[in-house]
Amino acid sequence: MNTVEQTLAAGRLGVWPVVFMVMAAAAPLTVIAGGATTGWAVTGVIGIPVGYLLVALVLGVFSVGYVAMSRQVVNSGAFYTYVTHGLGRIPGVGASAIAVVAYNAMQIGLYGGLGVVTAAFVDAHTGWGTPWWLWALTGWVLVAVLGVRRIDLNGRVLAVLLIAEIAVAVVLAGVHVTHPAAGHVDLTAITPAQLLTPGIGAVLVTAITGFVGFEGTAVFSEESRDPQRTVRRATYLALAIIGVLYSLCALAMTVAVGPDAIVAAATEHGTELIFDLAAPYLPSLLLIVGHLLFITSLFAALLSFHNTCARYFFALGREGVLPRALARTSVRSRSPKVASLTQSVIAIAVLCAYAYAGWDPMINLFFWITVTGGLGVLILMFVTSIAVAAYFLHPDNRIGVGAGRGLLAPVVAAGALGWILYLTVQQFNVLLGVAPTSPWRWIFPGGFAIAALLGMLWALCLRGARPRVYAVIGAGATRPLMDATSQPATPSGRWDA
Repeated sequence: MNTVEQTLAAGRLGVWPVVFMVMAAAAPLTVIAGGATTGWAVTGVIGIPVGYLLVALVLGVFSVGYVAMSRQVVNSGAFYTYVTHGLGRIPGVGASAIAVVAYNAMQIGLYGGLGVVTAAFVDAHTGWGTPWWLWALTGWVLVAVLGVRRIDLNGRVLAVLLIAEIAVAVVLAGVHVTHPAAGHVDLTAITPAQLLTPGIGAVLVTAITGFVGFEGTAVFSEESRDPQRTVRRATYLALAIIGVLYSLCALAMTVAVGPDAIVAAATEHGTELIFDLAAPYLPSLLLIVGHLLFITSLFAALLSFHNTCARYFFALGREGVLPRALARTSVRSRSPKVASLTQSVIAIAVLCAYAYAGWDPMINLFFWITVTGGLGVLILMFVTSIAVAAYFLHPDNRIGVGAGRGLLAPVVAAGALGWILYLTVQQFNVLLGVAPTSPWRWIFPGGFAIAALLGMLWALCLRGARPRVYAVIGAGATRPLMDATSQPATPSGRWDA
């Protein structure tokens, strides 16, 4: 049976703390200031706002099956566990390898952005020239300390930062809309006709990276007060708020500068566009606060993804797929202490390597690595949609779950996400900003194929050498550990031999 040292703090998170956790990972102000402007500059397509809405719709369809699965399988391993229950242990461990690589990439890559943006802010306002790695290291210390504290404390920190950055984003959007270009509001950027514009595929690829993190609701299911209801409500709330916020704020920028001029403006001003458009109408103090919240947005995302990474390590350690020491939790806070410290060690090792080698922290760390992490999460959502449909094919699992939620929604989501995944891989050189012939366009996506293969090979090794461990892969906290000859009971009974 699971011991106290392998148990997370149950019942500490309600709906809104979970919403704050996952929305912080999505980093709204970072996406609005950086993601939207980069999308316009890279793709040359006006319809970024309608692209956000379409992606929100696709992810809404994905969430129908995802939430239905979360009501039956409560496990902080989320994607890994769902793939295991739907497709079997071997694909499940392959998915866990992708998840570990993808979420660590998202988390560690953000340190590059935090370091560069903070150093630039300090230099602009104090004249002190400081290295990027100093601020990245400061952020790392704070994340490492908070990561081993109570999860509800993390939730409160993220709530304060998130509410403040959303408030600033809304204020800036209000200024943009009330000061439209040419004196009238032009909503061209949000019209359905923009979806037929050549290059809309690249827009969707850019847009979907801004939503990465919303799916983390299931990761905190074991620490929720009512896992079945909390995950469902938090998922839909986070997705709706993020989708509307992104779309409206991006649309507001097109209104302020004019749809025909937005691509040129985004190319010229970059991440400063959202602030520069409002600068003539707002006190400088508010703009300074906005820039500070841009920095805290990056920090909030770092902390949120750190918690996600730690819980994947914890889930895999608890089941013996990774060293069991990762499942040890703090006696006082019930946080996954060893898993959290492990993620912090990995992060500091990467940061030291980048600082020592002198690699560009903004391009080679922040941009390349987080984009790659986003690709990994997209792969996981695609595979999970297939797994959910496979799981609910069994009649026993569809008790209380209609064919629409259990089968139709995940099949439609798999088709839509598969199309976006195809476009992502096809245009990955554009997202990285490298030539079509650059080996990097294949090295990063290929890394996930290698991770999945190694994970599946490891599962085969466990099946032969450690059958007792293999027997409980995906069981999580809701089922007892079985002996080497037993099969753990599941709703479907479709566990692979």
